Amino acid sequence: MKTYLYLSLTPESLIVSMLPPAEFGTYLATGTQKRSREQAVYMEISEDFNNDRFNLTKARGLCVPHEDGQPKHSVYVSVYRVLEHVPLGVLGSLWLATRDGRTLALEQAPAPPESEGAYHLYQELCPVHPLIASSLAPLSFYRFITSPDNNIALPAICFVDLELGALAEDPQQADAANLPYHDLPHLRDCLSELASGRKTTKTVNRTQPNHVPYRCVKSGFFVGNRSDVRHYPFPSAEELDRHHHEWWRSAALS
Repeated sequence: MKTYLYLSLTPESLIVSMLPPAEFGTYLATGTQKRSREQAVYMEISEDFNNDRFNLTKARGLCVPHEDGQPKHSVYVSVYRVLEHVPLGVLGSLWLATRDGRTLALEQAPAPPESEGAYHLYQELCPVHPLIASSLAPLSFYRFITSPDNNIALPAICFVDLELGALAEDPQQADAANLPYHDLPHLRDCLSELASGRKTTKTVNRTQPNHVPYRCVKSGFFVGNRSDVRHYPFPSAEELDRHHHEWWRSAALS
């Protein structure tokens, strides 16, 4: 049986599986007995990927059908410092699974021009996962967070650009009733602190749960290292409702 290679981003891990992408997401989200309920964000990796850091030969050798013929769901290769050792050229689709196991694939597209709005909100997913307010648009934020010139920098990063609505222009006075974020007064204060120009980022939550509010995704997901970046745009609400209605309905309830 064919084996597949996946990079899970929540949490970070490299996994060999006999499940094709959509089925793999359902497995991650709901388990084999349908008892677990959690989101999953993961990426396909080219099957010819190899790196001496990972014992892929052993993992693939262990990824064999069960005695009853059922496919092997997962063989974990690594759960530490995976993203930084996977070149961007081997990344395929990025998949989003809802808590009830419905899946949506996002494809790479050219990164957008710097987006509008004075302020932005980013949820870092891998390898760390704080919630960050910033005056930097997505590509500028990517360059900032991976630059070795900074005291705190990452060799690679995956983050998602989240909606701020009217708070992107007026953090203190704008209506935020439609935003589901925890502790909105604190978020307003963090955004307002950026107005002085003394800093370009402000940590909203150092230990943000690995739960993406799908209905609040703005321009999409970004995966980058110190030499390049990939963008996975998120469809509009209208497109999701029209072409991916069941996933979108599930995502809204997650």
